[in-house]
Amino acid sequence: MADKAKTKPPSKTIAIKRHDKEAGIWARTFKPSVDPFGTNRLRWVILIVLSLVISILLFPNILVRPTVYKVGDVAKADIKASRDFLVENKEQTEKHRERASRESPAVYDLDNLTLSVGPSVRTAFEIAREFYSKPFDPSNLDQVTASAREKTSVEEAEKYRYAKQRFFSTLEIASDEKVFSKLAKYGFPLQVEEAVIQLLTEISTRGIVTNKATLKNHMERGGIVLHDIFSKREVTVTDFDRFNDLTGAKGYLAAQNRVLRERLAQSELADVVTRLTQVLIRPNVMFNQRESEVRKELARKAVKPSYFVVNKGEMLVREGERIGPDHLLKLSEEMKFLRRVENIGRVPAMAVLIAILLSVCYLISHFVAKSFRGDRRDLFFSATTLLSMFILIWAYSFVANEVAQKLNLLSPMALLLAMPIAVGAMIVSVFQGIGMAVIFSLVISFLGCVAGGGKVELFVYFFINSIIAGHGVRNCNERMVLIKTGLKVGLLNILLSITVQMIHGSPPAVEYVISAFLGFLGGLLSGVIATGILPMVEMSFGYTTDIKLLELGNLDQPLLRELMVQAPGTYHHSVVISNMVEATAKAIQANPLLAKVSAYYHDIGKMRKPLYFIENQLEGENKHEKLAPSMSSLILISHVKDGVELAREHKLGREIIDIIQQHHGTNLITYFFHKAKERVLAKSGKVVDVKEEDFRYPGPKPQTKEAGLVMLADMVEAASRSLVDPTPSRIQGMVQKIVNKVFSDGQLDECELTLKDLHEIAKGFNITLSGIFHHRIEYPELGPGTAKKAKNGNTDQVTPEDSGPKQPEDKAQIDKGLKRLGLT
Repeated sequence: MADKAKTKPPSKTIAIKRHDKEAGIWARTFKPSVDPFGTNRLRWVILIVLSLVISILLFPNILVRPTVYKVGDVAKADIKASRDFLVENKEQTEKHRERASRESPAVYDLDNLTLSVGPSVRTAFEIAREFYSKPFDPSNLDQVTASAREKTSVEEAEKYRYAKQRFFSTLEIASDEKVFSKLAKYGFPLQVEEAVIQLLTEISTRGIVTNKATLKNHMERGGIVLHDIFSKREVTVTDFDRFNDLTGAKGYLAAQNRVLRERLAQSELADVVTRLTQVLIRPNVMFNQRESEVRKELARKAVKPSYFVVNKGEMLVREGERIGPDHLLKLSEEMKFLRRVENIGRVPAMAVLIAILLSVCYLISHFVAKSFRGDRRDLFFSATTLLSMFILIWAYSFVANEVAQKLNLLSPMALLLAMPIAVGAMIVSVFQGIGMAVIFSLVISFLGCVAGGGKVELFVYFFINSIIAGHGVRNCNERMVLIKTGLKVGLLNILLSITVQMIHGSPPAVEYVISAFLGFLGGLLSGVIATGILPMVEMSFGYTTDIKLLELGNLDQPLLRELMVQAPGTYHHSVVISNMVEATAKAIQANPLLAKVSAYYHDIGKMRKPLYFIENQLEGENKHEKLAPSMSSLILISHVKDGVELAREHKLGREIIDIIQQHHGTNLITYFFHKAKERVLAKSGKVVDVKEEDFRYPGPKPQTKEAGLVMLADMVEAASRSLVDPTPSRIQGMVQKIVNKVFSDGQLDECELTLKDLHEIAKGFNITLSGIFHHRIEYPELGPGTAKKAKNGNTDQVTPEDSGPKQPEDKAQIDKGLKRLGLT
């Protein structure tokens, strides 16, 4: 148990710390933390800055203080409407309100005399009839009293006077002796009472006004509103002739005298009815000035303001033009929108919205985009690409509006369809994969929709463009793929552009043709632009695309040629490994091209000290014999660091550099570790602990499938050289033993290789190595004087004694070399 504890691999933390000192800044941020945000301030800085910049570009007027003009000032520059808005025509609005106020009908109150005076008439007649139950002629009262006082009492005279007073006081009119005496003479007949009330009803219903001239003036404005104060009903009256003033009403009553004479039994009663009614009538239609004014004001307020439309891009005032009232009116509305106070509130709100969107997309990217690591390079690349694309959209939208105003044939919508927005998705898909491209497409389509006026159809158009473009270049291994994808997007845009135009109505047929052409041009431009900027992105951010890998995979590369000259054994070893990993990578869904090219370069660090590695040593020479085991292990370990430095110097790309760093993981250099322990034991005579971490590679362990594959191939190929008789069964046993050893040592814990992948790797290595070590037909011996062929058919090996692996001493020498590499 103690021995096992001593040989336990160092923890991940120790390996990473040692690796950080040698690998630089990219290694420190190689693997994202569990919490995607964590304590990394860079993520927050990029998020805040990106959100603020985009928000300010969406509302650029916050940075400009608008010029305030007055009537008579001269415009310093052309001013165009930044949006569609309405301007109130105050003069027209005031005219409409004045007309509505003037045409508002005057309100007159109607007092129905039948309801107000009629009860008084009935009460007066009832009181009078109580005093005189039979007819009485008061004209003989004085004579009767003078000649025959004994026959007529004084009480009768008093009764007459009291009845007269009560009668006229009830009617609230002046006393009329003549009218009262005649009524008393006939006993205040009921028919007289009804005739008076009937006349009052008839004349009051028609209406009696104080001044017909004022009424006529009101009537000429469209009639009046007649408000019955008892029933609360209102009617609009336009018949001026129905109304009478007092004079007209009395004349009307006088004209009714003839009819009354025919109806009443006594003709003199008709005169009494006419006279009494004329006294009782009064104006019952009165002008209500207060209510009329209130209704005039309501009519004014009910009139909606009159507006005229100002379209976006319309010229409000030209440079050098003097500001007039109309200009000032439009400019005032424009400045309200451009006020910094209003925009200051919009910018933070939009910044928060964009920040939340970006945060959510960043969180999702760790699940859907396997190639997105969230380190500084990925963050800077994503932020730069997003900001660059948004600036392109923002500038393009501005130019499109300007061009559309100059050319009436083109609409802003048609020009927006030619925007090469798919460039961003292409670049992201090439460098970070289709998963990240989908997330990027969502964000850039939203921003493009906002910059283009918030039209939903634009969002759909941009999103489809970006998704198709990203999908088309997901396996880009030559530059023509970008152009072909651009053509495909352009062809799809023909259909999409026509659909978008149909949503906006039925434009002329020529606009359909122009939109289709511009949409196709936008897709094609996307492919062309992406092709042009792809090398710039590779150089700026150190990404390694399949196109670059094809270039690096050319064996005429200066670094590989130098490796072939300086370390031919290492070169041959690397070529064999490249064949092994290329044949196996596809089966485990790794990148075959990356694995193959990385295998070419994984041991380039051995060029610094090639003779210290057994594959490059001449027969009989071993420089490690004169070195201490600790020094030998340092030399072996240094080839990883030297390889990283050479890779960076020749700009091989981070992916290849990572595999160079990781292809030994934290493996223990077993041979020199045990040799060091034996040397210490021999000197001191007792076991002294030797630090295991001093004899381990610094790591990190393989982080990707490609790195794990190269590690396994490296160990298997080196071990295969020690096989005496490399039969398929022996090769299979050796491969399985090494794979199990690497797996049990925990070297594959941090990459994505599964047990199924390991099975596929072992199977692929078996096939490749069996092909390399296959047996040849043994040729018969030739005649005298001719060269002999070896059993394997190689004319360079003329004697059986030279068939190295078959000789025991050669096998011992190979095993010794393998031990020095730490592979046993």
